Amino acid sequence: DPYYRFNDVMYRWISLDNWTYSRTFKTPFDVRKWQKVNLVFEGVDTVAQILINNITLGRTDNMFNRYSFDITSVIKEVNFVEVRFLSAISYAAEQSRCHKAYSIPPACPPPVQKGECHANFIRKEQCSFSWDWGPSFPTQGIWKDVRIEAYNHYHLIYFSLISFFVKSARQWSLEIESIFDVVSSKPIAGLVSVNIPKLQTQQTFSVKLHPGEGSIVLHVNINKSSTVEVWWPNGHGKQTGYNVTTTFIMEAGYQIEKFSKAYFRTVELVQEPIPGSPGLSFYFRINGRPIFIKGSNWIPADSFQDRVTYDILWLLLKSAADANMNALRVWGGGVYEQDEFYDICDELGIMIWQDFMFACALYPTDQNYLESVRAEVSHQVRRLKSHPSIILWSGNNENEAAIASNWFSIPYADREVYIKDYVMLYVKNIREIVLTEDKSRPFIASSPTNGLESVKEGWLSQNPYDTHYGDTHFYDYSSDCWNWTVYPKTRFASEYGFQSWPSFSTIKKVSSTEDWSYTSNFSLHRQHHENGNDQMIQQIGHNFKLPQSTDPIKEFKDMIYLTQVMQAQCIKIETEFYRLSQSEIIKGEGRTMGALYWQLNDIWQAPSWASLEYGGKWKLLHYFAQNFFAPLLPVAYEDKGVLYIYGVSDLHVDHKLTLRVIVHAWSSLEPVCTLAKDGVTVKAQSAVPIYKESINDLLERCRNCTRKSCVITFCLVGEHGLQSPMNHHFLSSLKDAVGLEKTQLSASVSQRDDIYVFVLQTTAIAPFVSLDVGSIKGRFSDNGFLMTKKTKVVLFYPWEPTSVEELQKSLTLTSLVDVV
Repeated sequence: DPYYRFNDVMYRWISLDNWTYSRTFKTPFDVRKWQKVNLVFEGVDTVAQILINNITLGRTDNMFNRYSFDITSVIKEVNFVEVRFLSAISYAAEQSRCHKAYSIPPACPPPVQKGECHANFIRKEQCSFSWDWGPSFPTQGIWKDVRIEAYNHYHLIYFSLISFFVKSARQWSLEIESIFDVVSSKPIAGLVSVNIPKLQTQQTFSVKLHPGEGSIVLHVNINKSSTVEVWWPNGHGKQTGYNVTTTFIMEAGYQIEKFSKAYFRTVELVQEPIPGSPGLSFYFRINGRPIFIKGSNWIPADSFQDRVTYDILWLLLKSAADANMNALRVWGGGVYEQDEFYDICDELGIMIWQDFMFACALYPTDQNYLESVRAEVSHQVRRLKSHPSIILWSGNNENEAAIASNWFSIPYADREVYIKDYVMLYVKNIREIVLTEDKSRPFIASSPTNGLESVKEGWLSQNPYDTHYGDTHFYDYSSDCWNWTVYPKTRFASEYGFQSWPSFSTIKKVSSTEDWSYTSNFSLHRQHHENGNDQMIQQIGHNFKLPQSTDPIKEFKDMIYLTQVMQAQCIKIETEFYRLSQSEIIKGEGRTMGALYWQLNDIWQAPSWASLEYGGKWKLLHYFAQNFFAPLLPVAYEDKGVLYIYGVSDLHVDHKLTLRVIVHAWSSLEPVCTLAKDGVTVKAQSAVPIYKESINDLLERCRNCTRKSCVITFCLVGEHGLQSPMNHHFLSSLKDAVGLEKTQLSASVSQRDDIYVFVLQTTAIAPFVSLDVGSIKGRFSDNGFLMTKKTKVVLFYPWEPTSVEELQKSLTLTSLVDVV
């Protein structure tokens, strides 16, 4: 296993070598009967020479491109095909050497990443040369389908449909685009009929194809008397799609029938003045409704793309939807995902913020490079634009910020050349192509960006992190994350996060006994972020006691548990802050309309910012996300000794609810005092203050309570079973908590249909109760919770067959008081 222990370094030689793939094949058809025969590669990773029968067909240098070679004159009955690869590392180094006019930073990743240099000189998955959460495995090979196509007259290459709502006619229309290779020497006329039975829509068009690459664009007006159900994001409605049959009958003979799905939805990125605030808003309107974006950032699911199956994608994306997410940002240092990824997002209602694959670097703009990028962009946009899930194209990750904040220490006098390159690549090339190919969704040049303000400043703003515009990325590992005042009151938080370790069962698969300590060589080797392991300890230290066990393996497991508790609690506080900031402006800042934490998934078994471990196991953070992204949620924060509780709602109607506030002493399962406030109005799709009390008054009201001895829990309850998750607010850091007792936690397991029921019992209040069933695949209904009652029922949803016996044997229960 390349992921075992130190194999990423041990196997480095593989990527420094050149490899050739070859095979002999028989042609399964009579070559003489066809006007044109192509050899098509959907994806070649990355630099290769392609030969058939010892004749060079051409070369590849872009992993994200589709390559088609005309083999009409060279194909025989029996053929020998070769793909001769060149090491991506030596190619990138050579490209960098050839770029003599000026250097293009960064040359190499920081040493802690144990990576390879000059990733920016090759159109390849940027993080395959290493990243601060991933190993360096610069693969080479054929990473997508290869096929032979033979045809006469004409052949369909791309087919897409995009929906538009025509306001003046109050009618939906579909734009259907078909791109052909026409091999006949004269134009071909014919008919195209489009049929959408469910919408009683049928239209036939007369068309003409001209020799060469010809395209047909059809505008189909949807029958006005049919009711069109629109596609909604997860949590806001259904994801209805309609079957469309498109039939091409051309005079040259054979017909093509295309079966596809049409979805109807509109998307707008709203950037307009806000009363009482400088700057502009930055939020998404879907089908005319402002939507608060809740989700995370997606990175490649594996260093080896061929291991990423449909089932793995489904598991990860379903876990996102199950945690109440409605969006993911496909981050610009990975890959444009496979078709199945976007199909699943269409089905689950997960909106996609799609970056182009440029990240944390400056890039060359010589002619060959730009030509390759242009082909890449038009191929990817054509391939993906039919998906309703994609709501935004974004030019790159952090490259505007890299120039603005001068990450690469470029002398001021030399800035102009890099600014010129930046505009040339993202604006004059990528943006131009996107606007030509796809008029149905917005484009931004970078993330973070100031949006329209960046455009006004020549596409490069002085401070892309300005909270009054666009989106922000924010990381701070030294401040106490429980202090909400350190977080930016931004319009849109597109990246923020904290690291944690994956669970012991995940680490165990790729390590041996001597690795099981927080300071082992293995633990240092897996941490690719400078001082990452220390930063976690420092952050834990703000609010928790560090483990001191004399048993080294127990100490390691305690550390893993604490990193997960810390990460979950940190991102909970930060995300809740962004959610409660959606409706108000304070000192000109606020109106936050998006929270995408960094990051959803892992590429291997290592400490990282992810909430899903490699293999899909939920970290405590992912369980917390299920709650902090809940459609209805009460959120508390303290300001100058006053406790505020807000009602946050993504629901489409106002609700009259009851707020229940329960105060517990750490030392007792009996509440010290409870308060029910009836008739609380929580407004649709907003965050409103619903409760306010000074902490001193509250402590006085609940006698015998001090900040250190008590904790506040609260929830919202309405009619017809409407209920928010139970939330909590700590009045002091937990290392100072008074009265926390050693508890006996126990669980009994039983089976109910395909689900397992865990009945938990505790003898005392238990903070951050974690259930772990080792490497048994599945997830719990709740985890990492504050247990304030004697019993609690938790369900386990298995992802593979298991049994009560297996679950009982594998179960470990941990709470904060078990850490010694």
